Amino acid sequence: MAQNFRRYTLNGVGTGATSIAAADSFDTIIGIRLVNTTANMILVDAYINDGSNDISLIVNAPIPAGSSLELIDGASKVILASGDQLFIKSDTATSLDAWISVVDDIST
Repeated sequence: MAQNFRRYTLNGVGTGATSIAAADSFDTIIGIRLVNTTANMILVDAYINDGSNDISLIVNAPIPAGSSLELIDGASKVILASGDQLFIKSDTATSLDAWISVVDDIST
């Protein structure tokens, strides 16, 4: 069975919600790492829009200066249906980098 892994990255995310990953089938997020690139603490949000609703993954999570936050770790995963989008934002302009790891498709 082959697995198609994908990664999505963004640099300098700020105060506007930014889409980082959109599902084109049933996709599985296996990692979300958010990194504070500033010299001050920031607060971050991450949520999935399912076409009708915003479903929060984390709200106002503090990330100390120069640190990172791993939202998905261990055996946890987040499943996206076709059309779902993952959004991230910070409370500070150009302060957040993100790396998202996804299993895009599983085939036999």
